[in-house]
Order: sequence, then C-alpha cells, then structure tokens
Amino acid sequence: MKLPMRVMLSAVIALVVMTSIGIALLVQGDESNGRSTIAVGVIVAAVIATSLIYRVERWSLVRQSAVHFALMTVTVLPALFLSGWFPLEDVWGYLAVVGVFLGAGAVLWGVLYVVFGKLARSTAGAADA
Repeated sequence: MKLPMRVMLSAVIALVVMTSIGIALLVQGDESNGRSTIAVGVIVAAVIATSLIYRVERWSLVRQSAVHFALMTVTVLPALFLSGWFPLEDVWGYLAVVGVFLGAGAVLWGVLYVVFGKLARSTAGAADA
C-alpha cells in the first residue's frame, strides 16, 4: 500500500475509533468526556491527514504551510470550539480559543521547522560524506 493511502487510512481509523468512543460516552450521559474524545479524534485525524502536504515536493514551504494552516482552521479550530474545553460565554472565550489555536500552531510549526531542518542538514551531510 502506498504511503498516501496508509496515511489516509490511519487518519480514518483514528477518527472512527475516537468518534465511536465519544458517541458511546455521550450515550452513557458523559457529555464532557464524549465531546472531548470526539474533538481529539478530529484533531488527530486532521493532523495525520494533513501531514501529506509536506510531501508535495513541488510546493514551497510557504505554500505547504498556508494549505496546512487553512485545513487546520476548518478542522481543528471548530473541534476546539465544540470540545467543551473552553468557556465560550462571551467574545473573550472565542478569542481565547483562537489565540490558543494560533499560539500552539506557531510554536509547533517553529519547533518542527527546526527539528526537521536539522534532520535534513544531518541527512545531507551524511550523504556528502
């Protein structure tokens, strides 16, 4: 099985498993954990699936990052709003969610940029040797 199919299958499996558990919790009356579990499933599936964007070699890092950000905005951000993890009683609650989304995204992108940049340099150095 080719990598894109394996990645997408992994994303679907994560989404189905976590959503099933979340629905079971909701049916049992555990709304808080049910919503959280479904939100985690959506977030994990979105992150797994969008990792393929960084394998499109003809795209620049800026384009890859922009597409990734757009996809995270339409999947992860709504999951955060619906998760029940944040008090959404006024506009400040919604702004806090957006702030956490942007802040966590920026930190993760920066850390992964440094880590994978270092890996690429060490791999290129090993290939030159």
